Amino acid sequence: MAYIDFILRVHNAAKRNYVARVTESDKAACATISKQFGFDYFDGDRKYGYGGFRYDGRWVPVARDMVKHYDLNSGARILDIGCAKGFLVHDFMKVLPGADAIGIDISDYAIANAMPEVKDRLSVGNAVSLPYPDQSFDLVVSINTLHNLRIYDLEKALKEIERVGKKHKYIVMDSYRDEREKVNLLYWQLTCECIFTPQEWEWVFAQCGYTGDYGCIFFD
Repeated sequence: MAYIDFILRVHNAAKRNYVARVTESDKAACATISKQFGFDYFDGDRKYGYGGFRYDGRWVPVARDMVKHYDLNSGARILDIGCAKGFLVHDFMKVLPGADAIGIDISDYAIANAMPEVKDRLSVGNAVSLPYPDQSFDLVVSINTLHNLRIYDLEKALKEIERVGKKHKYIVMDSYRDEREKVNLLYWQLTCECIFTPQEWEWVFAQCGYTGDYGCIFFD
């Protein structure tokens, strides 16, 4: 297991008003709607989530870096858990011609409104019970998804990732390193169920038998 940062540059490019998130709207009511992972979360008002989840190519360098780091070759099978509309799946196939990349997401809305180029590669499903045989994928990734699970389902999901992955796994969770980052995270998040420090995440991984790599998102 190793801590690797592939995506902080994408995360840090977004502007966030943490205080406005909790003062301009009823955040609890917004979070209740966000957790339905429907239109409001992806394409509704920013107070519910993304405020418009559209492809802009920002994941291309992330996909390229992962392909290079894990030395993936044409024909590699890649699974994106929490794929949303399939942007990362699309970009894996763009930077690695011949890759067999697929995605799964709990959101019916996201899959129904996925990128046309990869829509047939995406399916609705749950991370706690992946519909794939053992050791099916050369790389399993899950970006900003697993922290949305309750701890008992998080354990199941981590074990499922271990089961379907041949060797390489990479996951990213929201996290914090100090009280300021903790407060900012609590202000900003809408769907998190598990909020831990990096050290706590590593402890969780050990308890669940997860052996892959990981990264964290920080709200500084």
